[in-house]
Amino acid sequence: MTTNATMRTLDGDRGAVRVEDVYDTGIGDLWDACTTPERVARWLARVDGELRVGGTVQLVFTSSWTGPAVIEVCDAPHHLLLTTEPGTDDEGQIEAWLTAEGDQTRLVVEERGLPISHLPFHASGWRVHLEDLGRSLEAGAPVHPEGWSSDAGAPSWKRRWEELTPTYQQVEIG
Repeated sequence: MTTNATMRTLDGDRGAVRVEDVYDTGIGDLWDACTTPERVARWLARVDGELRVGGTVQLVFTSSWTGPAVIEVCDAPHHLLLTTEPGTDDEGQIEAWLTAEGDQTRLVVEERGLPISHLPFHASGWRVHLEDLGRSLEAGAPVHPEGWSSDAGAPSWKRRWEELTPTYQQVEIG
């Protein structure tokens, strides 16, 4: 597993973070790990709400970010698009693409609409999330049994994020 994260500007104020990795599992299994609430909660977030295109879900990430998202696209097992905090000044998008590569599957996640000054923090955060996904797939179990909430992220997630963030703060944004 070698998670790669990049950052780029979209306009003068907003930018995007893109992370990707290849996992030793089939596309169907990885899709389930990214879309089934019980499996998503093993590595990324608690998900509650209307699990259908056009539905709104409430997310509580292991990073402690909490908010609503609308499911815009759900094209199993290849493409998922969420609009986060719809209708607010903080509206953004999280998009995921899955591609089979033999016995493995590539996952690309892009988060768009972020303030440019926040990109390094989101790049390191998404890198930790994708690393956690790999650990969850290997273990077949939750990687943050200590729990998390909207007030406090998972302690092991936060430690890894704090370790990676200074590196992303030094990267030039394209």
